Amino acid sequence: MPRIRLRISTRLMLVLCLLVLLQSALLGGFALRHLGDSLEDQMAQRALQLASMISQTPSIREAVAANDSEATQRIASELRDATDASFISIGNAQGIRLAHPLPDRIGKPMVGGDNDEVLKQGHTIISQAVGSMGPSIRGKAPVFNDVGEIVGVVSIGYLTQEIDETVLTYQRVVITVTLVLLVLSVLVASWIARRFRAAIFDLEPHEIAALFEERNATLESIREGIIAINTDGQITTCNQAAIETLGLDARNLINRPIREVVPDSRLPDLLESGEPEFDTEMVIDGRSLIINRIPIRVKGRLTGVVASFRVRDELAMVSRQLTRIRQYAETLRSQAHEYANKLHTIAGLIQLDKSDEALELIGQETRDHQAMLRWLVDSVDDPVVSGCLLGKFNRAHELGLQLVIDPDSHLGPLPANITPERLVTLIGNLIDNAFDATLSAKGRSVLLSMTDIGQDLIFEVEDQGPGIAEADMPRVFERGFSRKAEGRGIGLYLVKEGVSQLGGEIVVENLNDGGARFTLYLPKETLG
Repeated sequence: MPRIRLRISTRLMLVLCLLVLLQSALLGGFALRHLGDSLEDQMAQRALQLASMISQTPSIREAVAANDSEATQRIASELRDATDASFISIGNAQGIRLAHPLPDRIGKPMVGGDNDEVLKQGHTIISQAVGSMGPSIRGKAPVFNDVGEIVGVVSIGYLTQEIDETVLTYQRVVITVTLVLLVLSVLVASWIARRFRAAIFDLEPHEIAALFEERNATLESIREGIIAINTDGQITTCNQAAIETLGLDARNLINRPIREVVPDSRLPDLLESGEPEFDTEMVIDGRSLIINRIPIRVKGRLTGVVASFRVRDELAMVSRQLTRIRQYAETLRSQAHEYANKLHTIAGLIQLDKSDEALELIGQETRDHQAMLRWLVDSVDDPVVSGCLLGKFNRAHELGLQLVIDPDSHLGPLPANITPERLVTLIGNLIDNAFDATLSAKGRSVLLSMTDIGQDLIFEVEDQGPGIAEADMPRVFERGFSRKAEGRGIGLYLVKEGVSQLGGEIVVENLNDGGARFTLYLPKETLG
C-alpha cells in the first residue's frame, strides 16, 4: 500500500491542532480539578468563619446559656436567611439541638460524631460528615458563657450535593470556554497554515530543497559574478565567480555589509533610487568591470538589489571577435550583392556588343574601390575601424547611397582609453542612423568627417534626411526613440551611453538645407 504523503501545510495544521488540543486537555483538566478542590476549601473556610462569628453573637450566647431552644431557633433562622449556608445547627453542652432547619429535629442529639473536640477542648474545626441532612462540609465553633465555660456548639454547613452542583456549573463554563478556544485555535492554525503555504509559494520541503540546490548550481555555473544585498545593505548571495573576480575572502561573507566588502559597488544607492542600471563601467580594486544593477521587487516592494558583472577585458575580447565577424560578413554580403548586379550589367553590355561601355564600368568600379582602400590605408591607422568604414562604404552602395568621407579626415593611433570595438560601435550606429534617415527622405549621400587633432577625437556624420523636430530634440537619445517608424529606438541610445562612459559629448543639430548633423567628441586621456 503506497504511503500517503501529507502536504506541509496540512501537517503544520495537524501539529498545531494536536498541540492546542493537548494543551487544552491538560490545562482544562487541571483547572477542573483545581476548581473543585478550591471551591470545597473556600466553602469550608467560609463555614468556619460564620460559625466563629455566630458563636460570639451575644444573643446566641445568652440563649444557649439559658438552654432556650425557642430563642435560639428564632435567631438561627434569621441568620440562616442572611447567609448562603445550607444549614445552621446549634446544640447545648450535651450536644442536644437547640436550633435546626428542620424543627422536628430540635431536642434530638446532633449527629456526625464531630462535636467532642469542640465541646471538650473548645477548638474550632472543619469536618466532613454525614448529618441528618446528608453529607456536608461543616465549620464548628464552641459557645462560651460569661465566665468562659463551654455551653454549646454552633455548626454551619454546606451540603456536598450543593457544592457539587456549583462545581458542575463552573466546570461547564470552563469546558465551554475551552471548546471555544479550541475551535478558535483550529481556525488560527488553519489560517497560519494557509499563510505559511502562500509564503513558500505552495511548495513542499523537498521541492524547496531541490530549488535551492538548482539555484546554487545555477549561480556557480554562471561565469558572471553575482552579488545580491537585502534592504539593510547586507550580502545575501555571492557566487564563486564574484569571489574570484573581486578577490574576496569567502569566509563570513554572507550577512556582511556590502560597504565593508566592496565599498565602490554603489549597490546601496539603488535601494534609494530604485532605478536599474545596465552595462555601466566601473573600476573596482583596479579592475574595469561591466556591471548591471537591478532592484529586486516582491509584490511591488523593494527587497534588495542584485548585481551581475564581468571583467571588461573578457567582454572586450568577445566584442572584438564579434565585431570583426560582423564586419567581415557585412562586407562579403554587400560585395556579393553589389558585384552580382555589376556582373549582370556587364554581361548585358557584352551581349549588346557594348564592350567599350562594359570596360568603362569595370574601370570605374575598380577605381572607386581602390580609391577607398588607398584612403583607408593612408588615413586610418586602426584596422578594425578601417574594416568598419569599408563595410559601411559597401553597404551604402548596396542601398543606392554614397558614403562620402571628407578627404582631409585622419585618424591616428587610438588613445588607450578608447578601444576599437567601442569606437566602431559608436560610429557604426551613427552611420546606420544616417542611412535610415537619408533613405526615408529619398536623399543620396551621407557625409563623414573625422579628426584627431587637439585633445579630442571628433567625428561628424551628416545625413540628407528630414531632420529632427524641435520637440523631439530633448529625447532624441532616449531609449525607444526612433527616426524610422519600424525602428526599435536603441542605436542612438547606445551611442549616448557609450559616449557618457568615455566622458565625451555628442551634439545634434539640424542643417539649413535639410538633414541633421551628429558631432561626437571623445577626450583623449592617454595616447596609446
